[in-house]
Amino acid sequence: MESLRDKEILVVGGTSGIGRAVVGDLLAADARVTVWSRQPAPDLDETAVRWQAADVTAPLDANGLDLPDALHGLVYCPGSITLTPAGRLTEEQLQTDFNLNVLGAFRVIRLCLPRLQKAEGAGVVLLSTVAARTGLAFHVSVSTAKAALEGMALALAAELAPRRIRVNVVAPSITDTPLAAGILRSDEKKNELGQRHPLRRIGAPADIAAAITFLLSDASGWITGQVLPVDGGYSTIK
Repeated sequence: MESLRDKEILVVGGTSGIGRAVVGDLLAADARVTVWSRQPAPDLDETAVRWQAADVTAPLDANGLDLPDALHGLVYCPGSITLTPAGRLTEEQLQTDFNLNVLGAFRVIRLCLPRLQKAEGAGVVLLSTVAARTGLAFHVSVSTAKAALEGMALALAAELAPRRIRVNVVAPSITDTPLAAGILRSDEKKNELGQRHPLRRIGAPADIAAAITFLLSDASGWITGQVLPVDGGYSTIK
C-alpha cells in the first residue's frame, strides 16, 4: 500500500495474534514500525522492527520509551476474553479488563498525542469486539470494557479531528489467535463457531489486519469516528 511508505506507525501488542499480522502488513507496505509489548516474540525481526518493552496496565514513562518525533499511526491491540457468568464475576475482574482495554489505550494515546499531531495527518485504530454491540452471554466484563473503549474513541475522534488525527475502531468477531485458544480448543470447535457466522468461518488475523491497515492509510483519509465490524456478518446478518 503505497500511502504507508516511510510512515511511522506504533503497534501496541504487536508480537502476537492480530497485532503481529498488522506488523506484517505494515512492513509489506514499507512503513516504519515500532512495537510495544511486555515481552518480545522469539521470531520478531528486530532489524526490521523497533521493539520496546512497555506495560500499558501501569503509568507509562515517556523518558523510557523511544519514539519518532512525528507518529503517523497508532494501533492499540491489547485485549482480553473474560467469559464468566455475571453471578461469579468479581469487581477485580471488571477492573482488570477495564484497565487493560480502556485505561491502557488512554495512557498510550495521551503519551503519543504530541507526536501524532506533529505528523500533520495521523490515524489511530483501536480494537473492540462484536460483543460490545451484540449481546452475548457471559461477556459482561469484556463487553463493558470494549463498549467504553468505543465511546472513548468517538469522543476522541470529535476532539482530534481539527488536529487532523483520525480515530476509528475495528470490532472483530471470534478470531483464531492465541488469546482465543481457550475457546478454539479443537478443529471441531472452530467449525462449530464458524457455522454461526454468515460466511461460515471464524476470523483470521489477516482479515482484521487488512481492515486496520486500510484505516491507517491515506485511502481512508476521510474516515473517522467509525466502528467497523469485521465479523463475517455476525452482527448484522441472520
